[in-house]
Amino acid sequence: MYLALKEIRHEKLRYGLIISMIVLIAYLIFILTGLAFGLAGENTQAIDSWDAKSIVLNKDSNINLSQSVITSDQAKNAKLTSKQAVIGSTPVVAKDKKRAKVSATFIGAKRNQFVLKDLKVSSGRKARSSHEVVVDQKFKDEGYRLGDKITLNSSNDSYQIVGFTKNAKINISPIIYGTVSTWQSLRGMMNVKVVGSAIVSKTAKYHAKNSHLKTYSISSFISKLPGYSAQNTTFGFMIGFLMIISLIIIAVFLYILTMQALPIYAVLRAQGIPARTLVATVTSQSLILMVAGLVIGAALTAATASIIPIGVPMSFNIPVLTWISIGLLIMGFIGSAIPAQKIATVDPVKVIGG
Repeated sequence: MYLALKEIRHEKLRYGLIISMIVLIAYLIFILTGLAFGLAGENTQAIDSWDAKSIVLNKDSNINLSQSVITSDQAKNAKLTSKQAVIGSTPVVAKDKKRAKVSATFIGAKRNQFVLKDLKVSSGRKARSSHEVVVDQKFKDEGYRLGDKITLNSSNDSYQIVGFTKNAKINISPIIYGTVSTWQSLRGMMNVKVVGSAIVSKTAKYHAKNSHLKTYSISSFISKLPGYSAQNTTFGFMIGFLMIISLIIIAVFLYILTMQALPIYAVLRAQGIPARTLVATVTSQSLILMVAGLVIGAALTAATASIIPIGVPMSFNIPVLTWISIGLLIMGFIGSAIPAQKIATVDPVKVIGG
């Protein structure tokens, strides 16, 4: 460790450049991880808030909430308890003459079932009639206020915003909570015996007992959300490639520095310093560089998070970031293996004599 610190202090510029590269890589990985979790969270915020463990959909809906329709006959034997709730879902465009249009998802539910009963309102109150709605905080960010009246799609009916709620998004779309009758009206099913799009349950083993309905776990349902799996896979590959790049950078830089200092290491070997000590020096250098880069990268990430615009979905999962940091340290350790092996096998006679 002593030799490692002394060499770093002696070659400030060279090692400073290596640390700078590690800082940039760590910073990029942390930001990408934050964006990945932020976007993933905006896909599932509402589902997480419901604390649902399973969902019942029409078996022909291709596990798509908007394409699923449950009739009253199909739900007749569902035997709903306090742990189940029927919801209707449909995409809408909310409009107000004084505000910008907002693409959203309308969720219709019954007020005595847990989706609306347990809904936490950040400001205002819960809806009490079919012409009142509670909307996601996104609407507030777009300039909407309590008491504003919005129209949905091409409907002439207006709905008053009586409350705002946080973390109410599904598939990155802000949610408008209303009644089942409003959902039926928006879907043009007022004269059809349709109860909703799905039954969400807080129990994992709930079954609706109908051949036209099928129960899915929440994890299976979430994985089928449009673009969800592709998005997470893309971010995963990007982060993985960046970690491999960090390994290559550490290995290449340390190898170049080791080759330049090889005569010095040969002299030290000739003076009787064990190869184990010199190998430990290179390994220590690698870990010191990685730790310094990670600390600075984490500080830059924290600074960025404090000034990031509200509209940018970013969420930092500390345990995951910790494991990523450990992974980068391991990459740095592996990256030092090549130059360490070169030092361990150096022949002082050949190097000095040559």
